[in-house]
Amino acid sequence: MTAPRLLRDTGAETVRGITLVCLCFFAMTLGDVAAKWALPVLGAAGIMIGRGLPGSLTVLGFAMLRADTPATVWRRLKPVRWRLALLRGVTNSLTSAIWFVVWQTMSLADTYAIGFTTPLLMTLLAIPMLGERIRWRRAAATLVGFGGVLIMVRPGGDLWTPVVALLMLGVFGMALGRVLTRLLSTTETPESLALVPLLLHMPLGLLLLPLLPVHGFTWGAFAAVIFIGVFNATGHWLNARAYALAPVAALAPYEYSPLLWGGVLGYLVFQEVPHTSALVGAVVVAAAGLYNLHREQIRRRDEAAVKELAWTS
Repeated sequence: MTAPRLLRDTGAETVRGITLVCLCFFAMTLGDVAAKWALPVLGAAGIMIGRGLPGSLTVLGFAMLRADTPATVWRRLKPVRWRLALLRGVTNSLTSAIWFVVWQTMSLADTYAIGFTTPLLMTLLAIPMLGERIRWRRAAATLVGFGGVLIMVRPGGDLWTPVVALLMLGVFGMALGRVLTRLLSTTETPESLALVPLLLHMPLGLLLLPLLPVHGFTWGAFAAVIFIGVFNATGHWLNARAYALAPVAALAPYEYSPLLWGGVLGYLVFQEVPHTSALVGAVVVAAAGLYNLHREQIRRRDEAAVKELAWTS
């Protein structure tokens, strides 16, 4: 076993992590659109089962590309701390099932708006679980973003429905999964972190099949689950790479970015129009995320200047 990697917090790696996590959420949003489109045919359990195999094969492809020799492919896929990796995999799989169920009654953009609670929970969980130091600017950006969430989701508001309670459980699972990703990144490869949840999607889908049955079969739905598997696997892999580079508090505000992709694609594919409160809150959370990126870029320049000064002196 190789020595565990240290969790670092540098400006250069944080900016790289932010770039990767933005690409991750774009890829995952594409997969989400395909999942919502196929839900009337395959149901939540059918999508869970269907995306596991193509997703796992996609991760295998990443491992083969990144491995030095064919013999090291298995090492890139095998978990080191398998108990913690299993906990993360179960958490992520259950979270996926919850979101699939919720999408049967809510629009993509509105569920993403509710999901904006995730960054605050991530930042809070990172303190006891990872011992992260929360700089005041990062904390302020997260709190401002959460203020935007309160604008979107308020008791008696347009988004307040009974299914929101189930979605909030999924949001907590998502936050826990993100923090576990950062924690496991010290010993696990991105391929291992991406593979375990996808493998668990298949048995969990089979367990849920009596409750969430498949309604039928079409070749379009079959193509959709392959698409879902490939893009979800790519998103998981990018997510694991991002959380190995950057701290949770720095990446948390970019949990807000799917609202843009989900809003546009939801309108184009499903003719869904987000609630006004979701759009107003999105302005607030986007401002918080952009401010956080600005601060990380400043820190990166400051670190580069210090290194250059030390080199010349």
